[in-house]
Amino acid sequence: MPQALTPPADLTPDLDTVDSAPACVMSFNASDPSGAGGLSADILAMASAGGHVLAIVTGAYSRDTAEILDHFAFDDDAVSAQARAALEDMPVSAIKVGFVGSPENVSAIAEIASDYAEAPLVAYMPNLSWWEEDQIDSYLDAFRELLLPQTTLLTGNHSTLWRWLLPDWSGDKSPSARDIAKAAGELGVPYTLVTGIPAAEQFIENVLATPQSVLYSEKFEHFDAVFAGAGDTLSAALAALLANGHDLQSATTEALTYLDQSLNAGFQPGMGHLIPDRMFWAQADDADDADEPSSPSDPMISTPSFDVPPNGTKH
Repeated sequence: MPQALTPPADLTPDLDTVDSAPACVMSFNASDPSGAGGLSADILAMASAGGHVLAIVTGAYSRDTAEILDHFAFDDDAVSAQARAALEDMPVSAIKVGFVGSPENVSAIAEIASDYAEAPLVAYMPNLSWWEEDQIDSYLDAFRELLLPQTTLLTGNHSTLWRWLLPDWSGDKSPSARDIAKAAGELGVPYTLVTGIPAAEQFIENVLATPQSVLYSEKFEHFDAVFAGAGDTLSAALAALLANGHDLQSATTEALTYLDQSLNAGFQPGMGHLIPDRMFWAQADDADDADEPSSPSDPMISTPSFDVPPNGTKH
């Protein structure tokens, strides 16, 4: 009878290493075979920002880099089972909710979030215009009633959040970020990050606001290109930075800088839109760097700094 294998002593975890391990960040999102957005974007962005990703598959897209063709939602019991198995084993420091495919999944995630209310929850609302209108309405209603009251930070494009939260807006001008934050605040959201607000001279503005005030605002030059997956990239990086102990304003600054550089390094793998290069920081600065041998004592890649250098981009 074969003997049971005993792990060698040197495989015992070092407590100092365990204490310095990356913070666990849970992401609820759809699988995206194109790599443009969804869980593909979340995993790369969260890992880049120093997070260990607990990736919960809520469904799958049928899509390419040009458009979303269809979506297939997982059963809510399957979503809950994935999440609770991971949560019972590992401490979660932040939760990100992307597109989860059905009102039933929204309800299941809201129940899980209520059980882990100490973890900040970042909710990202993408553009759903590719979906059927009745499906959009029921999904947004569930998200509004069940998940927004538990959301720490809501993020989304200005036009998307405007149409969702202020459908009857009748002002002469488009709503400000604070107007949108007020509408979100009435549903229980304390902080809202509104992106892509049109500004003068080919700039867009991104604003972090509460119902009472604007906390942070920064303008970026508009890229003359169409990207897929920018919103997932930004919200995922934000969630990972919050999980690692950054305060909200510094996390927002870092995440926007990370997105800016990811877009600047973007590439076109197919015949559709460009995709952010979420691993831009792992590329060698020049050929000489690539040729330099690494010392055996060098540590593994640590969490990068996304501060924009003097000659860096700020789009």
